[in-house]
Amino acid sequence: MASSSIYNVPNALTTVRFALAIAVVVLIPMGETWPALIVFLIAVSTDWMDGYWARKYGQVTKLGRIFDPFVDKIIICGSFIALVEVDDSPVKSWMATIVVARELLVTSLRGIIEGAGGDFSASWLGKWKMVVQCAAVVAALLTFVVLPVPAWLNITTLVLLWGAIFITVYSGVDYTLIAARVMQSDPQTLTQVDVPASASIPAVPNEDAGDETHRDEAAGSVSDRD
Repeated sequence: MASSSIYNVPNALTTVRFALAIAVVVLIPMGETWPALIVFLIAVSTDWMDGYWARKYGQVTKLGRIFDPFVDKIIICGSFIALVEVDDSPVKSWMATIVVARELLVTSLRGIIEGAGGDFSASWLGKWKMVVQCAAVVAALLTFVVLPVPAWLNITTLVLLWGAIFITVYSGVDYTLIAARVMQSDPQTLTQVDVPASASIPAVPNEDAGDETHRDEAAGSVSDRD
């Protein structure tokens, strides 16, 4: 059963991860690479804890469903953007742009479909994307702390970065195709509105065609989603 209170352990853990994500984004441009690397590893390694706790103890909330993926995006997008700022960084601006663009696209598609009552849960491809992106960030940070940089680390970093970009683009295309199929199979996806059974909507006399529109607007006003 879902919890109605937002003041619970999973949301507290997510809030801590959010603070850690902000710390990473601040530390990287300051040149504090070792602290940034340690904080980043703590943040991403505890990512599973809030979701596990929420499911096990029935503390799933609407806030958690929104806040948790939002923090994940801050950690990854923020780290890529911050790394662009560092001199001689292996992360280029176009790489960060692709990562951010993909997250904005998928978030928009999820908002449209789930807002209309559809299901747009994360797939295994999206989870692997997160893993590869995190590995790429860790490798990039290591190139600033392991000096002189060994050839194997340079090669590994490039492979992980290109792998992260590939899976980011591929998963973005995959989600887009899934969203297109959902919206094509259900024409009401973009417009349907769930009206609570207990909602009381005043009847409107059917005097002309405009009355139908008025009733639709009345229904929408009582069923706005968070």
